[in-house]
Amino acid sequence: MLAWGPAFCLVVLVVELVTGPVIHWFGLVVFALILVGFTYVQLRAARMHVSVELTPRQLRQGTETVDLVDIAEIFPPAEYADNEYEPKKWETARVLGELAGVPRKRHGIGLRLVGGGLVQAWAKDDDGLRSALEAATRESL
Repeated sequence: MLAWGPAFCLVVLVVELVTGPVIHWFGLVVFALILVGFTYVQLRAARMHVSVELTPRQLRQGTETVDLVDIAEIFPPAEYADNEYEPKKWETARVLGELAGVPRKRHGIGLRLVGGGLVQAWAKDDDGLRSALEAATRESL
């Protein structure tokens, strides 16, 4: 992913070598470095904000951490009858990780916190995270 910018600059360099008397060495190198820098920052931020880590004491989702002792209940997956869709309360709750919504290609998991608040955890493998959370919260009690 980081190589796309320099690869395009290399294509421009080849075109300049073949077609013209002026070759913009400095500009191409600087532009390639700028593209690598911006791409690195975007990739790093994207990976940080969609990462999930479950330890024996905490659940980290993106940049937000929740202590397992603060989780009062883990809701089962939402199931609906045919032609019937009324979202569960936890499906409209705040998403963990300081995100506006559940990240793409991930599924929400409803959690009730000790204070009574509802939040959504999320993961690619929601069933796996749900079962790991259930086991970890049982052990942390």
